[in-house]
Amino acid sequence: MNKKEKVTMVFGLLGNPVGHSLSPLMHNAAYREIQLDAVYVSFCVNDLEGAIRGIRALDIKGVSVTIPFKTAVLPLLDEVDECARAIGAVNTIVNDCGRLTGFNTDWIGLVRSLEESTDLKGKTFAVIGAGGTARAAVFGIRERGGVPVVVNRSEERGRRLAFEFGCRFFRLDEVEKVEADCLINTTPAGMAPQEETMPVDGRNIARFRWVFDVIYRPWRTRFLEEAEKAGAETMNGARMLVYQGAEQIRLWTGQEPPVALMHRVVREQLEAEKSGGL
Repeated sequence: MNKKEKVTMVFGLLGNPVGHSLSPLMHNAAYREIQLDAVYVSFCVNDLEGAIRGIRALDIKGVSVTIPFKTAVLPLLDEVDECARAIGAVNTIVNDCGRLTGFNTDWIGLVRSLEESTDLKGKTFAVIGAGGTARAAVFGIRERGGVPVVVNRSEERGRRLAFEFGCRFFRLDEVEKVEADCLINTTPAGMAPQEETMPVDGRNIARFRWVFDVIYRPWRTRFLEEAEKAGAETMNGARMLVYQGAEQIRLWTGQEPPVALMHRVVREQLEAEKSGGL
């Protein structure tokens, strides 16, 4: 009788671009720590349907999904988790013997990050953007008893998102009218190569006690720097990255992820980049 072949489990990231992501560094460090025979790699995808077929064909056990595919991937899956369906976006796929199920761990990562600074219940959060991450933010805030407000450049997309979740909408050029405790940027404004770009004018930041940017590279976006100057408490997306990734590991492996280690490797990498060490 032949022995069962030992095969390294493969996990990955589907997106375009993907070169900026720290997910491979974080996930591979986690698998080494829990002594799991697994590897996590990035796939820059030009053909989403082909990539989904490839997951089945190559028996890739699970993938993270990032921009611009978080909503486009839904109809290509066999099943979508209730929360992901309500959000309308998937950032995690589990492959169970060729059956692909979509989940969303972005909302968990975002709310856990925010909860390190404040209780969300009863507070108002202005969410800039209307893409997959914005949808996760609005969903998560509501789940925790907060009040989301959608702020977006495109009125059509913003109003659609606000209508779906029963919340208020403001155009981006109306942000000065928004009354909220926290301002959250879910757009790419501030990410390379747009480092000098801000989602809103700096003059409109001072009214918010907390300012959260889902971007983690660079460590401090210009948006967060201006928020700090205005006296706001700030947070970047590094903790969100870790918490959503930890939930992915639970879904893919059933094991408890080494969250403290994941935080450390992400922080050390970003601090090294900030100091010019890399």
